[in-house]
Amino acid sequence: MASFAFDSRIAGSAPSIRSILSKLLALPRMVHQWNLSRETSNTLHRLSDKQLDDIGLVRGNIDALSFGQPRKF
Repeated sequence: MASFAFDSRIAGSAPSIRSILSKLLALPRMVHQWNLSRETSNTLHRLSDKQLDDIGLVRGNIDALSFGQPRKF
């Protein structure tokens, strides 16, 4: 008959639990950041092309700017 002993020092168990917990704890911050980006995008899309030109933007760059992608010049 085989017997198994529980060893709490298993190399892969603790980091994976910490990783999962850190991602769960970061979830509210990620949702908040996504909502801010969404609101920024919606606000900029409501501006006219002239208003966007006044602040140095074109309509095609709104989503990239709102969601944190680097601006290309």
